[in-house]
Amino acid sequence: MMIEIDFNSDEALYLQLRNQIIIGIATSQFQDGDSLPSVRQLAETIGINMHTVNKAYTVLKQEGFVRVDRRKGAVIAVDIDKMRTLAELKKELQVILAKSSCKNISKEEIHELIEEIYEGYAAVGDADCPRG
Repeated sequence: MMIEIDFNSDEALYLQLRNQIIIGIATSQFQDGDSLPSVRQLAETIGINMHTVNKAYTVLKQEGFVRVDRRKGAVIAVDIDKMRTLAELKKELQVILAKSSCKNISKEEIHELIEEIYEGYAAVGDADCPRG
């Protein structure tokens, strides 16, 4: 997976990195058990500080997407607690849907967007991203 950082974005670099890795898992570019590049290697490849990569890996570990193996380093490990994830998702969706409602975006338009985005992840359902 080619990771690209937008240095002009308002989004923090570590969050951009985290988000791209999560999308990589959802689209099967990263599989459960795959090793991520070392912190130093990824920092050099992308051209960012090692602490930024380390922070992204730490967040991914806390969220249950990565585990740290002494020999392999950061390894994809999708073991997310479904109930916790659903609660977090609900919180995030509440804000997104409130914004949409304020902009007069219909429920049907939201459903179309969700279907369009989810289509890209559908093939992964039986692999790395468990879907109860």
